Amino acid sequence: MVQYTLAQSPEIILTVSGKDSAKARDKAMDQLMELMDAGKLPTELEEGFGPQQLIEVKEPNIDAANGEDTITQAVQVLSNLATLKLKVQESRSEALEIRKAVDILFTDEPVSEEEITRLKEGFKVLKSFAQANVRYQEARTKAEQARQILDQALHTPDK
Repeated sequence: MVQYTLAQSPEIILTVSGKDSAKARDKAMDQLMELMDAGKLPTELEEGFGPQQLIEVKEPNIDAANGEDTITQAVQVLSNLATLKLKVQESRSEALEIRKAVDILFTDEPVSEEEITRLKEGFKVLKSFAQANVRYQEARTKAEQARQILDQALHTPDK
């Protein structure tokens, strides 16, 4: 069984059989839609809310068998953070250049069709950077807890 919640309404728990997967998230979205249709969702969701925005609810387990799983997950979270950080760094300068170019739209100066085309193509880069940056910031928050888990696992008792 896997459980999901929403950042906007953490009190809502959607339970689906199986492991966390695209199919499980789709099933949870179906449950969410039923709640919305029944008027039982206490919050409004932004247009474009999708299954990837569901938050998996995990029960904290401290026994030894789950300790290894927790460490593995912590390493995966940190690996994901590293990947996202690289992605953000690689696209930052190009995105900032495009962002500066956006200001031309707000002036009275004439703009060529070529400049507009270049801007429109640049919007894809801007969007990609912004989304990666949001994912990076979210991953960074999760990674703090992962770092603490690893620190605890690496700590050896004094002899």
